Amino acid sequence: MKAIEEITEILDLLYKHDWDERNGGNLSYILKEEEVKEICDINNEIREFKYDFDLSYLVGKYFLITGTGKYFKNCLKDPENNLGIMKVKDAHTLSLLWGYNDGGRPTSEAPTHLKCHIERLKVDSEHRLVIHSHPTNVICMTHVHDLDSNHWTEDLWKMQTESIVVFPEGIAVLPWILCGGEQIGIETAAKMQEYRAVVWAQHGLFATGRTPDEVYGLIETIEKAAQIYMMTLGYKHYQSITNENLIELAKAFNLNYRHGIID
Repeated sequence: MKAIEEITEILDLLYKHDWDERNGGNLSYILKEEEVKEICDINNEIREFKYDFDLSYLVGKYFLITGTGKYFKNCLKDPENNLGIMKVKDAHTLSLLWGYNDGGRPTSEAPTHLKCHIERLKVDSEHRLVIHSHPTNVICMTHVHDLDSNHWTEDLWKMQTESIVVFPEGIAVLPWILCGGEQIGIETAAKMQEYRAVVWAQHGLFATGRTPDEVYGLIETIEKAAQIYMMTLGYKHYQSITNENLIELAKAFNLNYRHGIID
């Protein structure tokens, strides 16, 4: 059950960082068939979940998804109640193969997750993971910073040398939209065509990638940059990373960074 152990450790870390309080946050992870076979019988369908949007692009794929109303802090000690493994059976159906032992169901944000997986897979065939978290300083920034994605990207790039290296494509930012609804899923997925990370104003962050380490590291780096921004807000800045410095960094690390922001 290596996949379960890996994911529950990440969920526990997110909780301990105070980035997923109570039942805040959710996760979905594409599992390989051999990983699923280590955990359960892939032919044993427990029950189904229906969705009214098109899942055709994902048919045949397996997903590990956190349950609705579940606390990240409980996933490590009791994964079978707090997580579920599902197969996309057809264009509108997820079949539960393991988990949700107390009768639960996938997170209410599952439609947003699945739509994001579709868009990320179109641009990166090795994509596997979506994590929604509530990093404190990222949320703080949405109260005191404009919500222009290019402005956010430039300011976070300039907070620390690491930023442009970790997220060269930048950060997308959405205004406040009702969570759990259709609109936020559509708009987040649209941003995922170009970005791996999308900020929800006054709410949190959607981050994606190929591995748990990659996605967790992306969240850490964005939150650290936001923390530096908030801690220096209101102080006189005597020096900072310049546009020229960022371009020099991009050349040194051979980064395909988002153009039109610093050049």
